[in-house]
This record gives sequence, C-alpha cells and structure tokens, in this order.
Amino acid sequence: MIDITYGAKPEKKTAVALGYFDGLHLGHVYVINKTLSQKGLMPAVFTFNCDTTLPKFTKQEDIISFENKREMLEKMGVEYLYAPDYADVSELSYERFVSEVLVKKLNVGFACCGESFRFGKGGEGTPKRLSEMAEKYGFSAYIAEDICLDGEPVSSTRIREFIREGKIEEANRLLGYELRFKLPVVYGNRIGRKLSFPTINQIIPDTNIVPRFGAYKSFVQVDGKNLRGVTNIGIRPTVGKTSGVVMETHIINFSGDLYGREIAVSLCGFLRGEKKFADLSELKEQIAKDIKNTL
Repeated sequence: MIDITYGAKPEKKTAVALGYFDGLHLGHVYVINKTLSQKGLMPAVFTFNCDTTLPKFTKQEDIISFENKREMLEKMGVEYLYAPDYADVSELSYERFVSEVLVKKLNVGFACCGESFRFGKGGEGTPKRLSEMAEKYGFSAYIAEDICLDGEPVSSTRIREFIREGKIEEANRLLGYELRFKLPVVYGNRIGRKLSFPTINQIIPDTNIVPRFGAYKSFVQVDGKNLRGVTNIGIRPTVGKTSGVVMETHIINFSGDLYGREIAVSLCGFLRGEKKFADLSELKEQIAKDIKNTL
C-alpha cells in the first residue's frame, strides 16, 4: 500500500513528481512516469491535499477526489506520497521549499515537474529555479514538456470545460481514462424502484466539478465487475428538487443492496440534457429509451 505521511522522512532516496495533479490526466501521468523510470530510487509524489483551494482557483472544483487520486497513484506504482494542505507550505520561499520539503522531508534524489509548475511563496519557484536548486542541493531535476492533443496542451482547465459542457468523451480523451466518481450510496425517494428502474443514489460533493446536468452512459464497478449503467446527474426536476447535486444510476441487469457502500461510477458518454417530464409515465418511457441507447 502507498505510504502517505506528513512527517517521516523516507530512508531511501526518492524520485519525486511535483504537482497538484488534479485529474491525473495524460500530462500528469507523463511527469509521474519519469519518476517511476528512475532506477534505484523510491517513486514518490508531492501534491496537495484537497482540503484547501489553490490561489489560482476561485472555488474548489476537483476533477477527482483526493482518495481517487491516491488509489490511482498506488496502481501506477508510486510508493510514497507527501500531501500537506496548501496552507502548510504556502509561506515558504522557493528555496526553503526545496531545502525543507524536498531535501529534508522527501530525501530527494530526482525531481520532475511540468513546465507550468510553480512552488514557494507567491509562486516564485519556477522550473528553471528548481533546476538551479537541484544543482545547489545535489539532486537531479527534469522539466517535462507539455503533452498536446489537437494542437493544444492537455490541461485540467480544458478538461473542466469539457465536463461542464457534457462533452465527456473529449474530457476522457484528455484524462486517459473515464471520469470516475467513487461515492457512498445513500437512500433516495425510491421513485426509480416504483418505475421498475431502481437506482443507486450518490451525492456529488461541493468540492467536485459537476458535469452538465443530464443522462450519461456509465460503467459501475461492483465487486470487481464492470456493469453497464445509465446515470442521471442533476436536481431531479420531475420528482422534486434536492439540496445537492444527485447522481442516480440504474445498473442494467443488476439486483442487489448497495446502500452504505462506496461504489465507483465512470461516465463514458453523454445521452441527453436534463429535462422536466410531464409525469412519471413519461419519465419511465425516457429511462427505457436511455437504457436502449446505452446498449
């Protein structure tokens, strides 16, 4: 299991990937793979816990949760994760960040970041300064070039725009995987069960980016199996608004009790926008069409 620590220094020299890594998209994976390829060094990641928002964001809109990020990093082969709150390191000068975080806490032997990475108070630490500090403190540094698709750099900003617009296929292409929510299943009003289309209900946290309201093709991971589903995201205008954004998923050809369990739902295609139906009969008819369009 990946070692998440906030104090203990690794005994072995580390190869550290630096970044917020929101979404762990193709560009982030390229940076992390550079550290994984360093022979004789422990692959590590410096990132931020999602409890605080970085200054460049007006509000927190994480593409994936911190827990999802941790799970994905572990599957990639990262062995050590240092993830303080932004506030804990924001006042360090760029040189103190290198000396106190990279050298003293992470025992760095190799550091890698993207061209847009900034560190230290006021973001004064640039990739060029990281290279200079590496020479001073006796470790090597690598600055990874941006990964481009369609002539533009892969970025979290582009991915967020696609997600807001419901262009989930485009977002997934930049991510390199299908956008995934892993959330507890909560009790709903059981309307879906009355319509013969039972659903699992999950609440998207306020800290997450919210996809365009509407219906999506999805895959649901249950006990190691990927099952097809139809997921509706929104405020349920036909059956009554809710206090938060609800993700309702009908798992095709599945019956079982998933209440209280954390279930991963991956969005793989946009079907239609959210709409208010005249009655439950019309809603039932539309759900049947959505399922047919998913298969």
